[in-house]
Amino acid sequence: MEPIDLRSDTVTRPTPAMRAAMVDAAVGDDVYGEDPSVNALQRRLADELGFEAALFVPTGTQSNLLALMAHCERGDEYLVGADAHTYKFEGGGAAVLGSIQPQPIPQDADGSLPLDKLAAAIKPVDPHFARTRVLALENTWHGRVMSMDYIRAARDFTHERGLGFHLDGARLFNAAVASGVPAREIARHFDSVSVCLSKGLGAPVGSVLVGSAMLIDKARRWRKVAGGGWRQAGMLAAAASYALDHHVARLADDHARAATLAAGLSDIPGIKLLGQFTNMVFIDVPADRLRELDVHLREAGVRISIGYLPTLRLVTHLDVDDEGVARTVAAFRAFFAGGRRA
Repeated sequence: MEPIDLRSDTVTRPTPAMRAAMVDAAVGDDVYGEDPSVNALQRRLADELGFEAALFVPTGTQSNLLALMAHCERGDEYLVGADAHTYKFEGGGAAVLGSIQPQPIPQDADGSLPLDKLAAAIKPVDPHFARTRVLALENTWHGRVMSMDYIRAARDFTHERGLGFHLDGARLFNAAVASGVPAREIARHFDSVSVCLSKGLGAPVGSVLVGSAMLIDKARRWRKVAGGGWRQAGMLAAAASYALDHHVARLADDHARAATLAAGLSDIPGIKLLGQFTNMVFIDVPADRLRELDVHLREAGVRISIGYLPTLRLVTHLDVDDEGVARTVAAFRAFFAGGRRA
């Protein structure tokens, strides 16, 4: 029985057609700028999102790091959500590798950062303080789509204060599909955007950073310094291009299956549904049953991330079909009914 893996949309595997595209890819040395498949991917995303240039990098964490290092100098500061991926889940890279101080701001329930709190956090021009240089947002954030009204207001805020404006758009296309707003319309308000291709889009590896030609030139140098220069990367770029061709519109299927999963779990005694946002479902279960639940789900062929907190996140993606959703609901139902296996 094929396992159902709901830990993250990062666990997706290349489809047979994507693998074929990888095999047929034209390749060259990307450090020399000579890989035609990489160059085509970079040109494509820069053009489609409305930017001058783009850079293909191994990971979203590196893409965000390069953006911050291109926006800032040593001793500068970036404003970021206290629960944002860029701040909380990327190993402190901006501080460790970029000597850039994060200034975390408590987020509202939708992931936005209150503008009055941002204004209060900007440092005076004084040698006692780090220099506030950039605001970093995230869309989607825990599956939540940031409103266009807020994005426009934040864009005006950064313009008025001379700040750079970066988007961790790891799931930018989820936001675009869910809101019916083109990805370009979301991205155009920012000075730089990081887009992950290995999450819901299903490529095996890679993110792309887009921005001005000057910013991307800086990011390219920092990519090399950080050990991210790669050689014949065209096979990976071909997978990413295939994903953009074939896997964007189908993100709506992931969102629909997440809604079905949420509905199926909502009436099971012992489970509290906290919400469903795009391709993510959040539930609370009794903390004292976490370990037992983990064992039961694994026996039923269902994998989710279970730690020490009762709040669990289940993520749908292209490797989870309708039967997988049904099996997952049945496994949870069997556990809370006292059974051992779905």
